[in-house]
Amino acid sequence: MNRNFTTWSRRSAIGALAATTLAPWAARAQGNTLKSVRIGYQKSSTLTAVLRLQGTLDAQLAPLGFKPSWHEFTSGLPLLEALNLGNVDFSADVADTVPVFAQAAGARLTFVAQEAPSPTAQAILVKADSPLRRVAELKGRKIGFAKAAGAHYLLIAALEKAGLSLNDIEPAYLTPADGRAAFERGAIDAWVVWDPFLSAAQRQSGARVLADGQGLASYQRYYLAGTPFAQANPRVLGVLYAALEKTGRWVKLQPREAAALLAPFWGLDAAIVEQANARRSYAVRAVTRERLAEQQRIADAFLAAKLLPRRVDAQQVELFQPEV
Repeated sequence: MNRNFTTWSRRSAIGALAATTLAPWAARAQGNTLKSVRIGYQKSSTLTAVLRLQGTLDAQLAPLGFKPSWHEFTSGLPLLEALNLGNVDFSADVADTVPVFAQAAGARLTFVAQEAPSPTAQAILVKADSPLRRVAELKGRKIGFAKAAGAHYLLIAALEKAGLSLNDIEPAYLTPADGRAAFERGAIDAWVVWDPFLSAAQRQSGARVLADGQGLASYQRYYLAGTPFAQANPRVLGVLYAALEKTGRWVKLQPREAAALLAPFWGLDAAIVEQANARRSYAVRAVTRERLAEQQRIADAFLAAKLLPRRVDAQQVELFQPEV
């Protein structure tokens, strides 16, 4: 597949921006005829959470005949499974590992946007009083992490650098909530997780970072759409892309305001949210084939670990290319 979805010319971008002033009238005129853009997200989908809380997408999508609806998932893999099945139309950011598993399952997905690397926003954690000091000491230990998440690849890369593999540890596939509970009661020796769960564990229980993604996994997060939806609704994707890009800049420029907005929604202290947000780039950008290079390394690592049913060509995907 080598087709690019090119849309949102300068004229259409200006037109869509101007149309937002007519959104209240448009929504009333259309009554209940607005179609839903079903947006799937995770707790770590910061920019999507901000858009939901601010309510700005309603006004931006109404002129196109759409309205957002919001659907929360525990992690990226079930979210992309839902996207592939057509149960949601658009996926908020998932870790770079997740699309690889979706590709291996034959999913028809379009890459809409990518966040620039945030390697310190995921880490291998141990308790403050743990005797473990080096990744090599994880041999024979029980480690919790979410299957197919960025944390999964970080663990593979960290173990490989230490001369180990997944065969040398006891894996425990756990959602973030279950991972936190297992970590705190000592049912696992280490926990691999991402922000804001990472920052929460550090601040609330004094968890110690054994290793983060620096030099191991750049941790780029992706926004995707089902390809049939992308082909039928490129203008909708243009609105979503522009909104995410703008929101990413706002979160970085207004860290305290963003943290105050997100804290009650996430059920976390604002200080935890601010720390988590400081480690994420939130730099939303277009996906190019050159920027997919690490995707191939991730795919090959999971294939070598016998976790993929077949080899994945990371370049064989659909790309949405917004014009500015």
